[in-house]
Amino acid sequence: MRSYRRALLWITIAFGLGLIVCGLMLPALQGSREAAQLAYERQYGDKSMEARAPALAPGPNAQLWVIEKGEPTPAAEGIGGYQPEVEEQRPPTQGELRAVREDKEVPLPLKHTDVHASVEAFLATVEVTQQYENPFDTKIEAVYVFPLPQSAAVTDFLMKIGDRTIRGVIREKEEAKRIYEQAKRQGYRASLLTQERPNIFRQKVANIEPGKGIDVSLTYFNPLRYVDGGFEFVFPMVVGPRFNPPGHTDGVGAVARGKPGRSGHPVEVQYLAPDERSGHDIGLTLEIDAGVSIEDISCASHVVDVQRPAPTRATVSLSPRDTLPNKDFVLRYAVAGAKPKTAILTHEAEDGRYFALLLVPPAELTDVPRMPREMVFVVDCSGSMSGEPLAKAKAAMRRCLHNLDEDDTFQIIRFSESASALGGAPIPATTRNIKRGLRYLDSLRGQGGTMMIEGIKAALDFPHDEERLRIVSFMTDGYIGNEADILAAVKEKVGSARIFSFGVGSSVNRYLLERMAKMGRGTAAFVGLRDDAADKVDAFYERASRPALAKIHIDWGGAEVGDLYPQAIPDLFVGRPLLVVGRFSSDPPAQVRIQGRMGTRAAEHTLALNPDDGPTDHPGIRTVWARWRLADLHEQQITAPSDALREEMTETSLAYRVLCRYTAFLAVDSLEPTAGDHGVTVAVPVPTPEGVRYETTVAE
Repeated sequence: MRSYRRALLWITIAFGLGLIVCGLMLPALQGSREAAQLAYERQYGDKSMEARAPALAPGPNAQLWVIEKGEPTPAAEGIGGYQPEVEEQRPPTQGELRAVREDKEVPLPLKHTDVHASVEAFLATVEVTQQYENPFDTKIEAVYVFPLPQSAAVTDFLMKIGDRTIRGVIREKEEAKRIYEQAKRQGYRASLLTQERPNIFRQKVANIEPGKGIDVSLTYFNPLRYVDGGFEFVFPMVVGPRFNPPGHTDGVGAVARGKPGRSGHPVEVQYLAPDERSGHDIGLTLEIDAGVSIEDISCASHVVDVQRPAPTRATVSLSPRDTLPNKDFVLRYAVAGAKPKTAILTHEAEDGRYFALLLVPPAELTDVPRMPREMVFVVDCSGSMSGEPLAKAKAAMRRCLHNLDEDDTFQIIRFSESASALGGAPIPATTRNIKRGLRYLDSLRGQGGTMMIEGIKAALDFPHDEERLRIVSFMTDGYIGNEADILAAVKEKVGSARIFSFGVGSSVNRYLLERMAKMGRGTAAFVGLRDDAADKVDAFYERASRPALAKIHIDWGGAEVGDLYPQAIPDLFVGRPLLVVGRFSSDPPAQVRIQGRMGTRAAEHTLALNPDDGPTDHPGIRTVWARWRLADLHEQQITAPSDALREEMTETSLAYRVLCRYTAFLAVDSLEPTAGDHGVTVAVPVPTPEGVRYETTVAE
């Protein structure tokens, strides 16, 4: 009886103290909400948070957390300010964690990724939700490095905790990092999204309590590629390993799970061992509204379920049997007709009328006689290409060698840690030399690092035969960390050569290969490990063998056009429409004229811009334009870096709310701090891409 009374006494005391604490905290919480409202009104005017963000209006649990621009405030505990200096955090220690339950899977904080995409015309709107859950017995910070398409315009960011939603704000990267670190120290749940490369992003989620979860969602717009009769939707699922040349310290490192810091690079990806599996899986749903009849849908990369509610519409879902995120999701669909119409999407905003124009090349290009070629194959023989990727590349080259004509010349250059070639210059494509080339090709093996810059030098430095069209084809997965060095070398040495990138593998570095092709006035093609490469190879090199419509000029029919990207219109190839974005200062024209040269003669083609339906409005066009502007500025920054370019990129990113390398999205739950210290930092390891060997990936 005495112990019962003692226990009852302690319960009464604890309950009384709890009431006192709650009474003290309520004014502070209300003050935090009121401070956020005042900050919001100072930034956006007298509109209420609910009026400006209607998605958050329902219920008292929706929250918009806003940080004022301006000088930092000295408040140590108020989450609206931040400290000028951020104290150093001790290195993460994986060994301090203890899983709540033991099983065969590696316990990790990222439980599930859900992707929902919708396509209208040639523009995709994609929402990605990452579901984090703490499986450990202590509070954690989760860090996840993941890919997105290189042209993705990330424009919205939400953090969901239970039934509350916090809409993120975009800030300069260093400012956002300081505020995030302060919020983490003070126990507030927070998330930070940064762009580390045009196609690599890093997500941090702080103060996830044991047994609890936080969802983080981002939205992006992305134009689809049109390739040889069909549109292509790509969603990358895993960051492929990157080779970083000796002395290069600003790359992307690859290390084993639980071994952070071993690569010495600021961005690091941890990989699961071959016998390890996390509980992280992925779901994907794609809704297509083509506007015209969809003729065919195919997905060689994954098992999918397809529903066809109407001839012009389709819903594609990733099968529950194929949810391991270890390769790119690639879906292609063909529409009615031999080729799509030239189409334009527009959006009228307060600051102008934005447009995206899909230019379809004229069919007459196929009638142009083929020029003699100087084919230079540059084959990546590094360790990451060993096995299936190199076998695919060699099969593609064998097919192309057999299709060379007697008036062509060719050269094969291999590169890994150094470069070597079949000879000192291109050799005639005689039967004897073709057999010699095939023997050399059979001898190639995958090993060592990816010193791509050596391959570039070997391919572009030797004298060019002016009587032939030089075509340099890079056969690679693009797994390198010094992309800026590679692109700078291509821009310096490309001369009159055309670069046709041929990406091979399940998770190719598409950003690098497409940028190389753009700088070399060519195109890029990609072959997955499950693709039948024969048709792709034939179409790819048939296209490369014919003169493009070069030196293009667009006559806009009297319409006033500005801020056009790409600024220099690239060449036009059969089967590869060209996307141009810009702003109209007047009404769009009914048609445009494309002027250029086919081979040695001038050519002109008139293209109607949706004469029947008229321009279609899409709110994502303004965002896509801003992303292309940022990409153009980034390319300038690679070859001629300056503070002015950095400032211009930052201003564009903040003004259009589109993420770039100098900004970050930030969300903080300022209403309810968690108890205790900020806990342990846990990186989310990922599986090695399908077809890539673990031992050639991880730096032990």
